Amino acid sequence: MPTSSAPERVVVTGIGIITSIGHNITTYWDNLLAGTSGITRITTFDPTDYPSQVGAEVKDFDAKQYMDPKEVKRNDRYSHFAMAASREALKDAILDTTKLADASRFGVIIGSGIGGIETMEKQAMTLFEKGPRKVSPFMIPSLIANIASGIVAIEFKAQGPNFGVVSACATSCHAIGEAFRFLQRGEADVMLAGGSEAAVTSLGYAGFCAMRAMSTNFNDEPARASRPFDLNRDGFIMGEGAGVLVLETLSHAKARGARIYCELAGYAATCDAYHITSPDPEGKPLSKCITQALADAKIKPEEVDYINAHGTSTPYNDKFETLAFKRAFGEHAKTIAISSTKSMTGHLLGAAGAIEAAVAIKAVQTGEIPPTINYETPDPECDLNYTPNVKIKRKVRVAISDNLGFGGQNAALVFRALD
Repeated sequence: MPTSSAPERVVVTGIGIITSIGHNITTYWDNLLAGTSGITRITTFDPTDYPSQVGAEVKDFDAKQYMDPKEVKRNDRYSHFAMAASREALKDAILDTTKLADASRFGVIIGSGIGGIETMEKQAMTLFEKGPRKVSPFMIPSLIANIASGIVAIEFKAQGPNFGVVSACATSCHAIGEAFRFLQRGEADVMLAGGSEAAVTSLGYAGFCAMRAMSTNFNDEPARASRPFDLNRDGFIMGEGAGVLVLETLSHAKARGARIYCELAGYAATCDAYHITSPDPEGKPLSKCITQALADAKIKPEEVDYINAHGTSTPYNDKFETLAFKRAFGEHAKTIAISSTKSMTGHLLGAAGAIEAAVAIKAVQTGEIPPTINYETPDPECDLNYTPNVKIKRKVRVAISDNLGFGGQNAALVFRALD
């Protein structure tokens, strides 16, 4: 436990990524910088009768490389992704969890916005076609949204804080922020934190298509479909995968000689309290969230160099998020480099915050900023610097990742170079 009232400093030492454009942080980052799209026509199911027919699927993924084959059968695809990303994160951190001095100070917070929807679909069909006695005894634990966090903790013997966060598309941003708080308070030394999602299913698509939330104008040109902040954006593109970070107290990381990416310095969460699906039209609660996260980090707005935006490619989100940035940063908003990597990965719902926090972290580490691809026609209402189409080099000492979720949830994380 800490010997003073000062909060522990928290650092990032490992990043695990499973996405349509990479199954590890190196491949993911290289593809982002190159502007590579992972969006194609859907292959998981026949999308012919669906208004939106494209998505960012994780391909060439073998869960048995990361989990015991029996556990693969017992768990949903979203948990497969979570386990894979956790293994990748620990590998990246060069951290052998069996050598941790106290397992009760090692925790896991991995969330999912939806959980095991594939399991729900399959077991519902079993019920309707074969009757209740044929429903799997593993159905309930497989589909619940906290089980990924549970199975990862079991695998790596993490006996510290453990739960799943469910806050729609802000899920993994909240998960990382809550893990940050446990470390700050000295209640843990190491935390695995992030999110996982596998909602590219027939039911998942039917639901979002019914809401008219997804793009329908680019079914014949999938790679052009996700176009955040562009005038011709017409909806988001579903993605799948997972992102997990290894977070440690600075003292713990230094004691084991860890490679440190950067410091996680601030976190905040607010609610729009406006509408179940639409963001606040003036961007005030999101702006407040960003302002509070900066205050938590003791960083001035003018010190921010980069924002990885939520940038969903929906008409309302991108417009209102731009307003929030202007409220939070004033004139400085015009000089900040902003990008939405959803233009390449699609929208991973509950996993979005983690794979996008990874972008902010890498921007601080490398001084490179990935582009927003498909930015072709400027929108007068989205008039900031969205890093159009080509990566840039720029010194990044402070970066923000923000996320919004249905229900009005907002979350923001602040990363900075370690002094």
